[in-house]
Amino acid sequence: MPKVSINLLLKKVGLNMYNSFLKSELKKTFRDPMMLFMFFSPLLFGTMGRYVIPGLAEANNFNLMLIADYIIAGLTLMIPVLYGALIAFSILDDRDDNVITSVKVSPLGLNKFLSFRVVFGLICSFIGILFIMWFSDIATIALKDMIIISFLACLATPIVGMSINIVASNKIEGFAGIKGSQIVLLIPLIALYFKDYKELFFAIIPGFWPAKLINIAIRGENFSYLTYNSYLIIGLLYMVLIN
Repeated sequence: MPKVSINLLLKKVGLNMYNSFLKSELKKTFRDPMMLFMFFSPLLFGTMGRYVIPGLAEANNFNLMLIADYIIAGLTLMIPVLYGALIAFSILDDRDDNVITSVKVSPLGLNKFLSFRVVFGLICSFIGILFIMWFSDIATIALKDMIIISFLACLATPIVGMSINIVASNKIEGFAGIKGSQIVLLIPLIALYFKDYKELFFAIIPGFWPAKLINIAIRGENFSYLTYNSYLIIGLLYMVLIN
């Protein structure tokens, strides 16, 4: 068989397998209530940012701008954790069903199989974070900053997903890992209180970097220790290194 025909055949097989993976991923998500909640969580958090939180603030005559960066950071940084958990649970399911063993001998191999999961989670996370910032009615953030922040924040998704898989052998242990990730989520919010070098003590947490970008996008650089570009470049390098 000519070499070109073999390459075309392999590409077709690969595309069919990716299509099968996508269908399988969606089926697993929609049959599990917890995974379904995670998948649609941006709609919930976006609604909170649009109606619930502003409504409560108006009813109590409270100025949301005083804590706008904390609220938006809290809502958006939940998304990489939840979509990371989706990646983790999906892989844990495959481990339980011995799918991983079958994938190892398939034309795609394990690396491409896991890469599909990671890319799927990254895309969903990016869209979810962007939606929350755009739909929320708490503070005005430029579209360019929304895109940059969403890209940086979504890079934490595979970090969460793979970290859970390192420590968990089933979904029950994985759920405990999510709880731990949510506690870690509070650390970047605490870092926003500091405006000097002390904030860097919290920089080991991936969410610190997008949280600081949100802080500057709302309040300006006068309220931060480093510049916007510094947080972006260092944060991007740090996230890529961890991944």
